Amino acid sequence: MKKPFEEFKEFIKGKRVAVVGIGVSNIPLIRFLVKLGAKVTAFDKKSKDELGYIAEEFENLSVRLELGEGYLDRLTGFEVVFKTPSMRIDCEALVKAKEEGAYITSEMEEFVRYCKGKIFGITGSDGKTTTTTIVSRILIEAGYKTWVGGNIGTPLFANIEEIKEDDKVVLELSSFQLMTMDTPIDVAVVTNLAPNHLDMHNDMDEYINSKKNIFLYQESDGVLILNRENEITHGFVPEAKGEVREFSSKERLEKGAYFKDSILYLDGEEVCAKDDILIKGIHNIENYLAAFLATKDDVSIDVMKKVAKTFAGVEHRCELVREFNGVSYYNDSIASSPTRTLAGLVAFEKKVILIAGGYDKNIPFEPLAEEGYPFIKELILLGDTKKLIKDAFDKLKDEKGIEIPIVLVDNLEEAVIKANEIAEYGDVVTLSPACASFDMFPNFVVRGNRYKELVNNL
Repeated sequence: MKKPFEEFKEFIKGKRVAVVGIGVSNIPLIRFLVKLGAKVTAFDKKSKDELGYIAEEFENLSVRLELGEGYLDRLTGFEVVFKTPSMRIDCEALVKAKEEGAYITSEMEEFVRYCKGKIFGITGSDGKTTTTTIVSRILIEAGYKTWVGGNIGTPLFANIEEIKEDDKVVLELSSFQLMTMDTPIDVAVVTNLAPNHLDMHNDMDEYINSKKNIFLYQESDGVLILNRENEITHGFVPEAKGEVREFSSKERLEKGAYFKDSILYLDGEEVCAKDDILIKGIHNIENYLAAFLATKDDVSIDVMKKVAKTFAGVEHRCELVREFNGVSYYNDSIASSPTRTLAGLVAFEKKVILIAGGYDKNIPFEPLAEEGYPFIKELILLGDTKKLIKDAFDKLKDEKGIEIPIVLVDNLEEAVIKANEIAEYGDVVTLSPACASFDMFPNFVVRGNRYKELVNNL
């Protein structure tokens, strides 16, 4: 039973509240907290000039601003602290605030705590955004008022009073958002797990444990959807509090969703054929299987099939940019880990010219070399990790005698120019970096848009 939002309104009114991070999710949160009568101070490393009109708006709302270098040193004397998702709960400033008696929380935690609608939470190392989008499309097609948030969509906490009990809410949840989550999620999906974000997490165990919070606080009527083919997620079964539903792209399941002989099945009933699905690759078949299991209590198989036949994919995910001189250019900028890049490579069913490299998340690149080489015609590397990726492919050459031609470049512009020089009629060129974007771009969207601009200007 969800808590009534009136409780939060009474709790927050008049409280000294700190919001750390003036970003996409926290800007509407700050406005909302002010509306609810909180005394808000907003913290950010950016300067007043960098914040621009937002700083002016907040000052007009009587929000105190603590900005610039050392901004967290002033995080003291607050009753409630809303942290930004990427802020570790054990960072010195939050530990000190907690010792002072502050209640530490986040926009997403409070949203899940008080949201009346049925919540579908989706996490995993790869496929989160596509699965979240498929689940939301299926629910919308079935006629439900559907809200999408978390890592995608819009911040939802400020809209919480508009969300009704019959509404559906689909959330893409990162390991950072889940690290301190301790509230039940109605339907939890874990697409898969592999090493990721090891620059932010202490180790792989911490990363896995943060993901587990999507289901560890479920009640007996909760639903947990897991990937049978992923050793880590299959290992969660004994810890589940509610019903477990598994999907498999490799074996027939008596109960669950599976792929066999080019057909996708749900509890033994055919939903659609592989060729019906517009977005290609076995990873997208798995995303659909997960989505079918998540929505089966609320929609018909006919609705699922219709979405499979009409959904053309999410921007920056194996997105066809253009064909130029007989060469197909794809944008897979979302691929910020080796496993996600591997999934994209396999989907093409032919060798491709791969543009990869970027910010170092301390993830090993040996799997990209050892499993990816059959799908790579040539490799163009850029960014902070270009030499690390090259080392992994050099090791492949030294140990197995398998050599992939490699070109090192300094930026994305050079990478596109080089790809255009190398590519022959019928080739595929894909930007699928296997890394985050932060060495050169603010996020994968900016990186993908810049790539599309460069390709369209060829």
